[in-house]
Amino acid sequence: MSISLQKGQKVSLTKAGGGGLTRVRMGLGWDAAPRKGLFGRSRPQSIDLDASCLLFDAAGNLVDSVWFRQLRSKDGSVLHTGDNLTGEGEGDDEVINVDLTAVPANITQLVFTVNSFTGQDFSQIQNAFCRLVDETTGQEIARYELSGSGRHNAQIMAKVSRDGGGWAMTAIGAAATGRTFQHLLPVVAAHL
Repeated sequence: MSISLQKGQKVSLTKAGGGGLTRVRMGLGWDAAPRKGLFGRSRPQSIDLDASCLLFDAAGNLVDSVWFRQLRSKDGSVLHTGDNLTGEGEGDDEVINVDLTAVPANITQLVFTVNSFTGQDFSQIQNAFCRLVDETTGQEIARYELSGSGRHNAQIMAKVSRDGGGWAMTAIGAAATGRTFQHLLPVVAAHL
């Protein structure tokens, strides 16, 4: 059973029968809104959204990053499956897999961001979402609709943080501006 998250809402990632999740998949999906052309006709457009996962320690220092230019974390616990340049296709357009059991003990938070590398703003994007899936069962655990079209071209989607002996996911949904995750770090810092 999936939980639809609202901005700022937190959900524990402890399994219903007890025990914690070991492998999760963060999926990002989107569609480009048709662009109005000559005589009111719609024209398709390509929008290159990029998903990133930023690994932080307890002091809020960025320790590692996984994005289209670095598809694997240095420790191997986080893997980006590749860059989708258009948003075409069904389901998850970009996927980041996380082996929570392999995340080093000094990493306390994983922050997931999305940005438009090609610079279009979110008013040109529709059906955007991020979701967390239990990779061992394929069951969707939580979904966050990236609604609220706007003039921003990036968003801090969610974070997965250590919560006692397990992990919890918090939907953030903060608007930002930047073509890569490096431009988003000041906004991310406010949510650590």
